[in-house]
Amino acid sequence: MKILCVSDFVDPLIYNQEAKKTFSDIDLVLCAGDLPLEYVDFIVTVLNKPTYFIFGNHNLKDYEFYHKNAQNIPGTMPSQKDNSLFGHGGTYLGFKTFEERSLTVTDSRTGKKRPLLLAGASGSLRYNKGLSQYTEFEMKMKLILMIPKLIKNKIKYGTYLDIFLTHASPRHIHDKEDICHRGFECYNWFIKKFKPKYLIHGHIHLYDMREKRITEIQGTTVINAYAHHIIETEGNNEF
Repeated sequence: MKILCVSDFVDPLIYNQEAKKTFSDIDLVLCAGDLPLEYVDFIVTVLNKPTYFIFGNHNLKDYEFYHKNAQNIPGTMPSQKDNSLFGHGGTYLGFKTFEERSLTVTDSRTGKKRPLLLAGASGSLRYNKGLSQYTEFEMKMKLILMIPKLIKNKIKYGTYLDIFLTHASPRHIHDKEDICHRGFECYNWFIKKFKPKYLIHGHIHLYDMREKRITEIQGTTVINAYAHHIIETEGNNEF
C-alpha cells in the first residue's frame, strides 16, 4: 500500500496537471492540516483515491461547517450561509474513527485481513484563543471520547488502530519550544495506550529537508507530512 501524506504547504509537485501520472500508484491520501480545502478537492478529483483530512490552526474558513459550535472570527464563513450547498470530496477525520473498507490490510499481530483503521485529531496547542486550538486537558478529553470506538475495533479486529492523523505532533517529537508549535503530551499517552502503526502530523515546517521527519517510538512511526511524504508498507499491505 502506498499512502500520500500532505500538510501545511501547497506542493507544486502535486498541484499540477501531471499529478495523476506522478502519483498513479497511490492508494490513500492523508491531509494533516493547514491546507486550503480547495487543494484537498483538487487531490480528490485528480487522484480519485480515498482521502482523509483534518484541520490545523490555519486555513479555517470552512471550519464551522464541520464544527457547528465554532464562533465566527474574521476569515471564517458566515454562519448564515446555506450549509446544504457545502461539501468537499475528502472525509473529515477530526476527532473521529473510520474503517476504510476499500483498503484491505493484513494485521501483522493477528494474521487476519481487515479494513484499514484510522482516527484523527484537528488543531494545535492553544496559543491565542483562536479556532482549532486546544489546551492539553481539552485535547485529552476529545481523545477519551474516541475510546469506545477504539475498544470496539480491538474486539472486532484484534487491534485498536492503524493510523492516527493529527496536525500537531506529540510533545518532544519533532515539535518546537514556542507555545504555538509545542506538541501534545496526551498524544504520547495515546501512542502508548492504543499503539497505532503510524502517527502522521503536520504543523512543523521543514525549511531544511535534512531535518528529522521520521521517529520511531513505542512501536509507532511518527512522520512529519510537511509538503508531502509517501509511506509504502511492506509485504501484503501488512500493518
